Amino acid sequence: MIRKILIANRGEIAVRVIRSCHEIGIETVAIYSEADRTSPHVLKATEAYCVGPAPSSESYLNVEKILEIIQISGADAVHPGYGFLSENAKFADTIAKMGVVWIGPPSDAIITMGDKMAARELAKKVNAPIIPGTTEPISSLDKAIKIADKIGYPVLIKAAGGGGGKGMRIVQSAQEIEDAINRAKSEAGKAFSDDRIYIEKYLEEPHHIEIQVFADNHGNVVSFGERECSVQRRYQKIIEETPSPFIDDKLRKQLNETAINITRECNYIGAGTVEFLVDKHKNLYFLEMNTRLQVEHPITEMVNQIDLVKEQIRVADGKQLSISQNEIHPKGHAIECRLYAEDGFNNFAPSVGNILEMDIPQGLGIRLDDGIRTGQEISPYYDPLLGKLISWGNTRKEAMARMIRALSEFHIVGIETTIPFCKMFIQHPRFQNGDYGTKTLEEIKEELLETLREYSDDLNVAASIGAIQKNLLTDQSSASNFTETKQISNWATSGRKDNLR
Repeated sequence: MIRKILIANRGEIAVRVIRSCHEIGIETVAIYSEADRTSPHVLKATEAYCVGPAPSSESYLNVEKILEIIQISGADAVHPGYGFLSENAKFADTIAKMGVVWIGPPSDAIITMGDKMAARELAKKVNAPIIPGTTEPISSLDKAIKIADKIGYPVLIKAAGGGGGKGMRIVQSAQEIEDAINRAKSEAGKAFSDDRIYIEKYLEEPHHIEIQVFADNHGNVVSFGERECSVQRRYQKIIEETPSPFIDDKLRKQLNETAINITRECNYIGAGTVEFLVDKHKNLYFLEMNTRLQVEHPITEMVNQIDLVKEQIRVADGKQLSISQNEIHPKGHAIECRLYAEDGFNNFAPSVGNILEMDIPQGLGIRLDDGIRTGQEISPYYDPLLGKLISWGNTRKEAMARMIRALSEFHIVGIETTIPFCKMFIQHPRFQNGDYGTKTLEEIKEELLETLREYSDDLNVAASIGAIQKNLLTDQSSASNFTETKQISNWATSGRKDNLR
């Protein structure tokens, strides 16, 4: 029986795992970098160990140090969260060989499904529709041009060994393909240490739909339904919802059955997500499988009233799934907004600084999965995801209303966040009517930015008035002190702090 779990991660997902562990009486071990010394996941864990300096390559990706901490702490299981080492087959295999439980799929499944081309081959075995393209790495420019001509432009150049939008380029014509390949290979090599790329048909007006699957080592495989993940910028999701307003019951059944067949074929164990692209004619195409818990898993939990982390622990401990397919009946509607430390007024540029103040939304049907606190420094070293705000309602309309209300109540002072952007997107008629796809954000971006500018101007006016009033109260001579104060960049402040470390 699992008694102590080391969470090989940080931030909101580490906090999320810690909470579930403590509810079922399992002790937790946090790891932290020097920059995360007083982060919430460190303070909430049963015990915590420093794993290295701030850069992730020297801390959260420092496998040797993590293995040492597993032995020192006596942890008998490891939960990788998502990102970092969560889809590292070698790490998973090493953990298993230590006699420590790996809370994730077997390394063989990670290897197969983590390789986009191998995953496409496996999907073909179960007759899953795949996007037209190659199943072998592109070896030459001439071959790439011939394949692209055969498929028909536009095409997508994609990295074989990773995701998240890295190593991906849209190519509209043969004149663009050489530069796109060179850039994609370079980016993929740096991000994944694997510069293999392949080509597939670029679908226009698609929806990004994913299916949450779960399997145990007793032969049981279930689907917890779909998530609509089409609100994206730079190929990364911002807003997700379930059920999808675009999917009908016939297509839903086909998606679930296909996802289960793929999961069985790769001998999967644990939580996984099978991703699809669905075109405007409701034709589905297998995209990839993520062999870990997804960032957006809370909306699936909300409509199914199940704790997926507890289920992960249960399955990793050798037990059967606690629920069968005929017992899964999603209820209501859930929406998730990802809260990034990014400046929505400046093309989502990362924002750094200290969280000076926070007002957290509450109320019926609202959940916040976060890993931040007042006074915490948001550094440039890690992914800018601060947390996720989730709303649930009996209907989609109710879930949207609750989300808008919660976003209106949510205030973070000291850094820029995507809170205003999320609120404005959900209020937009395209989202309200469920009439959106992966390209909608680009289509309405300027309209949203203009609204954001007006919002920003209102905030600046209010801040200026407040500062002037404060100066008048403390210095009756003039309010010029405020206007003449030099504003220091948060990035400059962060750099100075890093030098002091």
